[in-house]
This record gives sequence, structure tokens and C-alpha cells, in this order.
Amino acid sequence: MAAAPALKHWRTTLERVEKFVSPLYFTDCNLRGRLFGASCPVAVLSSFLTPERLPYQEAVQRDFRPAQVGDSFGPTWWTCWFRVELTIPEAWVGQEVHLCWESDGEGLVWRDGEPVQGLTKEGEKTSYVLTDRLGERDPRRFKRFSCLSFPSSRDYSLTLYVEVACNGLLGAGKGSMIAAPDPEKMFQLSRAELAVFHRDVHMLLVDLELLLGIAKGLGKDNQRSFQALYTANQMVNVCDPAQPETFPVAQALASRFFGQHGGESQHTIHATGHCHIDTAWLWPFKETVRKCARSWVTALQLMERNPEFIFACSQAQQLEWVKSRYPGLYSRLQEFACRGQFVPVGGTWVEMGSGWPERLPAPRPALTCVASHFLHCQDGNLPSGEAMVRQFLQGQNFFLQEFGKMCSEFWLPDTFGYSAQLPQIMHGCGIRRFLSQKLSWNLVNSFPHHTFFWEGLDGSRVLVHFPPGDSYGMQGSVEEVLKTVANNRDKGRANHSAFLFGFGDGGGGPTQTMLDRLKRLSNTDGLPRVQLSSPRQLFSALESDSEQLCTWVGELFLELHNGTYTTHAQIKKGNRECERILHDVELLSSLALARSAQFLYPAAQLQHLWRLLLLNQFHDVVTGSCIQMVAEEAMCHYEDIRSHGNTLLSAAAAALCAGEPGPEGLLIVNTLPWKRTEVMALPKPGGAHSLALVTVPSMGYAPVPPPTSLQPLLPQQPVFVVQETDGSVTLDNGIIRVKLDPTGRLTSLVLVASGREAIAEGAVGNQFVLFDDVPLYWDAWDVMDYHLETRKPVLGQAGTLAVGTEGGLRGSAWFLLQISPNSRLSQEVVLDVGCPYVRFHTEVHWHEAHKFLKVEFPARVRSSQATYEIQFGHLQRPTHYNTSWDWARFEVWAHRWMDLSEHGFGLALLNDCKYGASVRGSILSLSLLRAPKAPDATADTGRHEFTYALMPHKAPSPAPATSWSAFSVSSPAVLLETVKQAESSPQRRSLVLRLYEAHGSHVDCWLHLSLPVQEAILCDLLERPDPAGHLTLQDSRLKLTFSPFQVLSLLLVLQPPPH
Repeated sequence: MAAAPALKHWRTTLERVEKFVSPLYFTDCNLRGRLFGASCPVAVLSSFLTPERLPYQEAVQRDFRPAQVGDSFGPTWWTCWFRVELTIPEAWVGQEVHLCWESDGEGLVWRDGEPVQGLTKEGEKTSYVLTDRLGERDPRRFKRFSCLSFPSSRDYSLTLYVEVACNGLLGAGKGSMIAAPDPEKMFQLSRAELAVFHRDVHMLLVDLELLLGIAKGLGKDNQRSFQALYTANQMVNVCDPAQPETFPVAQALASRFFGQHGGESQHTIHATGHCHIDTAWLWPFKETVRKCARSWVTALQLMERNPEFIFACSQAQQLEWVKSRYPGLYSRLQEFACRGQFVPVGGTWVEMGSGWPERLPAPRPALTCVASHFLHCQDGNLPSGEAMVRQFLQGQNFFLQEFGKMCSEFWLPDTFGYSAQLPQIMHGCGIRRFLSQKLSWNLVNSFPHHTFFWEGLDGSRVLVHFPPGDSYGMQGSVEEVLKTVANNRDKGRANHSAFLFGFGDGGGGPTQTMLDRLKRLSNTDGLPRVQLSSPRQLFSALESDSEQLCTWVGELFLELHNGTYTTHAQIKKGNRECERILHDVELLSSLALARSAQFLYPAAQLQHLWRLLLLNQFHDVVTGSCIQMVAEEAMCHYEDIRSHGNTLLSAAAAALCAGEPGPEGLLIVNTLPWKRTEVMALPKPGGAHSLALVTVPSMGYAPVPPPTSLQPLLPQQPVFVVQETDGSVTLDNGIIRVKLDPTGRLTSLVLVASGREAIAEGAVGNQFVLFDDVPLYWDAWDVMDYHLETRKPVLGQAGTLAVGTEGGLRGSAWFLLQISPNSRLSQEVVLDVGCPYVRFHTEVHWHEAHKFLKVEFPARVRSSQATYEIQFGHLQRPTHYNTSWDWARFEVWAHRWMDLSEHGFGLALLNDCKYGASVRGSILSLSLLRAPKAPDATADTGRHEFTYALMPHKAPSPAPATSWSAFSVSSPAVLLETVKQAESSPQRRSLVLRLYEAHGSHVDCWLHLSLPVQEAILCDLLERPDPAGHLTLQDSRLKLTFSPFQVLSLLLVLQPPPH
């Protein structure tokens, strides 16, 4: 007789069901306690420890010694290999058998010499399915299990190897996740046994947990909530964990509930498997290679068991690693890519930190060709943006070569902001769709959209989607599904959302449980529709109904992590220098190729060096938010680029300059796209140097003028240096006049022609200031607004200022400054003849903890907007704090310069390797050094060298005029960014030129060519010719038309070389 209906108390009913599925309470009699049945220990367990990351074939030859559960192994970053010999009892025939394995390290199971699954407790992967049904010889199910043997009629035996890395999913921080790694941390094996797995119990648990989630998520005011709770309660009533024959009745109750479908207007969630793996972060690069293997082989196993499961994977660099280290796994990835289940996305070499300068531009020095040796002199900087292009160029070409097609969506789930030039760069690389989500981390303002069009600096538009669940690591819970719908800020405009599921950051990826949850929720009344889907399907659905979407114009600024513009200054400096070197190698190699039939363009070497640089541009490396081990590896990469790059530079310059030595065997090469007249230090016999004023045409070279012509100073006034009796110093070159007080602070900066003062009345510039820098949590990442309340000017001691170079071609003064008892600074203030700016060469010995060093310049300028250089252009940001959107940008990023101008006059602050900046009111501030202690306790400690410069100006500089010059541009608004050999030139005699409009104007201009060009064609950023882009060559000139901030790429086919 059925039990009479009873009133149910919400809380007691809910908790009754919770206890029935709890892993903590009543496991002796609840359903969770029946998930596994009979168990037995592994037959034989042995292991060995190694500090190396050995390949499988080498590891299995090592000497394994007896081991047991409870053993400790380590320390951090070592590897423990286990040999696991298994004997499965015959009594388990017909049942699903798992190897249950738990340790606090990251494990990878090897079977038959191939990786088969990751085992990571933090990633909820603690068992490996040995067989779905022991003894059933289904070829489909046993094709991966060929090493089952039969030592007797009673048992089944096999041997596995488990490779355990001595680190967790998120590294090995001492005391907290982002703390510096604990080098002595030990790890433990806490479980290693065989067990029978009850799949029917697992499915019941999934159903009950989902019903609980619906009841909680929809709440007491919702009818469907009570239906879910009462269904779960009835399932508990009919289900006896000790009697499996009662399970089908409970399953039928659940199926009836989940089979009740919603209406046609349901929001559709596109669930895509995902596993964000930081290319390096709290672990070194080499460990990432193994994280990829552990994560992706697990995803492949899920694909085999779930044909509808689709997994999206970004970052060509990681795929290249797996191809090299795990060729068998890589072949299977390609196989599942052909099936449409493994989907490469993103189109870039790594997921770069795109919002601020992951392309960190470098100063563009002239090169002095001296028997293949080079001397560098200070000067202008290469415009930024090229490295972004190379991320796509290398990535898209890799995906095309390895997987047969390029990516159609840019994939950047984790980054620290988004440059306003990204839409144009995406367009140029064949991409119109963009997925990210990091703006959900904004500290101050909630971004108003999840699906929208983004319009970049030049007007290019892309469709953007931020998963409304505000995560790229969902787990398939009802709470997450409901949040995705409720949180969507484009209700009524977009009825489709992404749902990226799987453990991420440290890898791990999806689990079978996540898939089971999402499949069960496919179409259930009261919830959105859930479908396992691909990024292409998601964006196609969004595009089909995009008429009502809003448009966001300009940069997408992340209101967090703005300390990363400054942290780990040496990494940023290395990146900028290496960008310069690679630019120069490509330019000189291109010119040598055009002028010499014998010269071979070093394409393979340059690709290798570019890929090293692009690797370091991953968003936790160049930002400095990584552990010490990664920072040291990054610096080694930069040293490799410097060393090999300079060798290539010497070879190219020697070929280019062959037969044309100057009077002293010297030729000076200018790698910038404008004529330059500058003071240089030229070598003399015995290793000494002498100053000389030299002029070199754009992207060309000229001989060093003979010594007799070095003395006349042309029309320019020489530099005068005067030290007053009070210790102050004045530097004057007739263009600007600089006055320094006795401690080295700037009291006056005058534009001589107009007499206009640039420094605010009663204020001083070149004022170093120190701030307390203690963020809320993310130490290397964040600088908080309240740090501004702790400003302390660093005051020097009168009498420390001394004259350095006494005038003529160059004048300078220098001083020492004690920043704190532990840190000191020395600086030389330099003014050259004919130079419109004053330079500040700075050396700092920095030994601080949680301090922030900046330098300030109060300007005699009033403007509500300041201008900052970004990739391929510039943008304006407010100098006031009117709104929360304004004051949230108290610390911003800039590339090589920022400028504060009013009508007719302005002041620009330039730098050679700094990125953090701000202009508040009329004070220009450049961020110099931080001192975070996590995740690298040594970050920024030590010696630093950098240069910044200050330039007052009345109007835009005149067009540079144009010995031999390869290229020149008729308009000052257009800059020639890059000259390189085309990637896919069949005869290897085609060049690519990249130019951009820098002033924000419509421009028609002429590009003058001195090379033997046969044909000129417009192409995209991937160097694919535009069928309608053929240009007419008129007297060695090409006419080009630009819109504001537009980037153009030209493909130049060179004439055959003379023989």
C-alpha cells in the first residue's frame, strides 16, 4: 500500500537529499557510499625519483624500487615514476573496473607505451577506467587495453606506469596559491587500488545533484523548484542503496522530470569543453608540456566515450610541444580534429596579454657597421603592433599546416586588457569573431555587455562574446547554468551564450561527470536549453540574430592587474630590445636580399627567434606575474635572441655594405623610416670613442664623415653647459633650455624659439616619488587606487649635481639619489646638439618590498585629455576623475610616449622600456619599478638601467627629409613599420612592407622605393594578396591611401638579381 502524502518541510527535505548523496555524511548507508564496490590493492607497486622530466622509453628502463601507499616523494619540480602491476580478480568479470589513484601531484597514466589519462585530485580525476566490462571482448571497448593478460584461469593482469609531477595543478606555492613555490615541498601517494565502479549509482548521483541544484537555484517561489525537490525526495524513498534492483525505479522518476521540455523561447547555452593552460605561470615552461599531455589525452578519452563532446583548444605553441614530445597523442588529436570534436581556436602562437603592450616596442638605434660589429645609439622607437601580427601569422600558418584550416575566431579567455587596435589586426588575419571574459574581473565598473560589436581605432568591427557565466572553467552545475542566463546583459538582443566547461589555468579540463550533467540538462523545463556545441556554432547563432546588438568603440580596459605594466622590469626591457633586434635583422636582411644575388635570407633562424619572443609574450610572462624560475627562463630566451640576432645582423649588414666602406672603414646604417641627424659615439683605435654629428637617410646607410668635417656644427647651436654657484646647472642647445636644481630636479624647461615654459609654476619635474604598494591579493598583478594616498617625494641632497660632458656636441649633468636606506639611484641628464628633447639616463639599485617608484613632471599645460601611444597609433584618456570609469584608470599603459597638449603647445614624456603611466590633472607620471613578493619573491630586486626623455613641442614635427635610402614616405603621418621577406615566397625574392597612419587622419602619400621592384600588391596581415590590390609603380614610387590609424601591408616582388 502506497504511503499517504505528507506535508514536506523545505529545509529538512532538501537536507535529506543532500545527505543521501554526501561524500562526508552517512556514507555507510547513503548512495554515495555505493559508488565503488569491491576493491583490492594493486599487486606490486614500485617507483623511482628523478629531477628530470624523462621520456617514457627512458623512464621505464630505470631501477624501480618497492613503494607503498603513504609514501612521500619530492621535492618540488622532481618527478616520481610508479610501476603499477595489477591483478584483477576473476570474480569481477562483467563489471566496470577502475584504478583508483590519489596523490597531491599531477599524474599521467601510461599504457602500452602511450599516455592514456591524467590523474589529478584537484581536477577531480582520481580514477582510470581499466575496462567498461571486464571479460567482454568488444573490440571497440578493448582496442586501448591490449595488455590484459591471463596468468591463470582466475585473474586478469596488466602493468601500467604512472608519471607523477611533484607539483599541484596550480604549482606549489608555500602557504597560498600565488606565493613563491616551496622548494622543499614533499608529495604523498594516498591511494592506489583497484575497485569496481557502479555506473548506475554514478548516474543516479548526477540526477539527484542536478535536482538539488534546480531546487536551490529556482528557489521557494518557483513551482518547478518544488517539482525538482519532490522528485528527488521520492527518488530517495524508492532507492535502497543496498539493493541495485531498486535503482531503475528511481532513474525513471528522474527521466520523467528531465524529459519535460521547455518552450521555443528558451535561452540556448552552447557548452564547449575547454582547458585553459597557462603556457607558464606558477610552474615552468617544461611542466606546461606535460600539463598539455595530461589534459588533452583525458579529453581524447572523453571524446571516444562521448561522440557529441566538442573540445576547443588554443595556442599553437602548446600543440607544437605535444607534436614534438608526444607524437602518438598528437596524431590522435589530428584524427579527432578531422571528426570535428577537437577544435583548434584562437589563431595565435600563444594567448598573449593583448590589452597592454605584449608587443613592447624598442628604441630604434642606428647601426654602425664596423667590420660586422655594431654600436647602438639612443633614438626613436619602433611603432608597436608587429608582434601582435606575428602571433597571428605564426599561429594561423601552423593551424593551416597541421589541421588543414585557419581559425575563424580569436580566443583569449584570460588576459589583462584589450588594445583598441585588436579589431583591425583580427580583420587583417581573417578573423571576425572574438571570445574572451576577463572584463568580468573589473574592480570598479561592470562592463555593460556580454555580446556586442567591438569597433577598433580604425573603425574595424568584430563580433565579441563574453560567456555570461563569467568563467572559462565551468563544471556543468545548475547554479552555473542559471547564472549564465540571469547574468546575461544582452537579454532581448542575444539568446545564445557560451558555456566553457573544464578545469583550467593549470590544465585538467572536462570530466565525464561534467558531460553527464550537461547532457541530462539538454532540454528541461525551467532551465535554458543546453547543447554540446562548437565555437563556430555559437557564433553562427549569434550572427544570425545580431541586428539589435550594441557597439563598443575603443579600448576594452581591464580595471585590475594594472601593476603588470611595471612588474619585472627586466623582462619588459628584454622584450623591447629583442623586438628591435628582430626588426633590424629583417630589414637589413631584406635589403641585402634585394641587392645581393648571393645573400640567403635567414628565414628559418628568424622564425625560431620570433617564436621564442612570442612565447615570452604569454600573458603571465611578459607581464611579470610568474614565478622566479619562469622569469629566469624568459631572460635566457632574450639572451638567445640577442646573441643569435646580433650574429644575423652582422651577416646582413656585411652583405649590404660590402664594397662601400667609409673613410675609416665605417658605414652608419639607419633602420628607421626617416632621415636622422644625431650625435653618435664613434669607435677610435684602442677601444676609445669620440662624439660625432652624423646624418643618415631613411632605411639606408651613409659613410662616416671624415674627421675634418666633424668639427663644424652645421647651422645648429652647440650645447652650452653652465653650473651656477648654488650648484644648479643649465643645459641649452638653442632649441630647448633645461635648468636643474642642485639635487637634479627639473625647475625649468623652455622651448627657446617661443620662450614657452613647460614646467608648472612653483613645481619641479624629474621628481622621484615612492608609494606603499600593498594590493588586496594579487601581488605581482595589482596596484590599488589607495596607493596614491601614500605618496612620498624622494628628496635629494644639495651639492650632489655635477657637470658631466661640458658642451659642444653634447652636454650633461649627473647626480646621485638615495631612495631609501636600501636603494639608490644615479642619473645623467643629457642634451645633444639639435635635439628637441632632454634625456635622463638612469641606473637604480633597487632592494625594496612592496614599494612603487615613479617619476613625475608637472606640466604648464591644461587639458582634459592626455594622449598615449598604443599599437599602430594612439588614443586619448581623461586626465580627470569625473566618473567611476575615469578614476578606475588611475594607472594605465602606454608604449613609448604619452603627451599632454593644449592648443599650440604640449609636453611629451618618452621612454625606452616602461609601460605604466598616468596623467592626473597636469602631472605626467611614469611608473619605474615595483617590488611585489608573490609569486616571485625576488621580482625587480637588483640593478636596473633605463632612459626616459622629455620633449616640449609647439606643433607636430615636420616630415623627415631623405648616400643610399631604400624607402621613404612623403607624409609624416605614415610610418613604415616593418620590412621582411614574405613567408611563402616561392622564389624567396618577395618582401612584405607594413605601414600605418599614425596621426588619426585621411592621407594620400607616396612611398619612394630604391629597390628593384617588379610588382607591388596589397595583401592582408597573413600576407595573402588582395586580388584587386595591384599597385602601379610610377618612377619608383607607389601611391598609397590611408584612413585614420589604418594598417596597410604591401607585397613587393623583386626583380631577378643581376648575375
